[in-house]
Amino acid sequence: MTSPASPVDRPLPDTWFVRDLPVLRAIARLVDEPKHGGAPYLLGSVVPGSGLPKAEVIAAAKALAAAGYIEPLTNHAGDIVRITAISAEARRLAGLWPTPQGEWERLLEQLAARAANAPTDVERQRWQAFSEAARAVGPDAGALLMSALIGGYVPRSR
Repeated sequence: MTSPASPVDRPLPDTWFVRDLPVLRAIARLVDEPKHGGAPYLLGSVVPGSGLPKAEVIAAAKALAAAGYIEPLTNHAGDIVRITAISAEARRLAGLWPTPQGEWERLLEQLAARAANAPTDVERQRWQAFSEAARAVGPDAGALLMSALIGGYVPRSR
């Protein structure tokens, strides 16, 4: 007979999607706004943009700082009071910069749209064939291709 798992054996509840990512996106929006000009801004200004209570924003900011996603300024007690910057990975996670997977999906959407809206049957068939070939490549190889394109790497012809 199996006994139910004790609370110690159970995984912890998710904090990334329900707390940390919304706070990171709110921070990224502030960082990306031209009116801030890169100046540090108060952690309290993140609260309205995140839609979360202040205590949750503070907990998320601590987790994001520990992971290296944000650069915080702290007071003498060690509390985060301002955010000065976000990392490149934080920009990708927040959606400010492209990810290979996201760009692959955008390419597939564009190919399907062009096939559907082509003005002639010949163009429609060409776009459809391109779309089908891209889908046949698959998301893994497609993401590798988009990673090379985003990073500016173009293989040399042999």
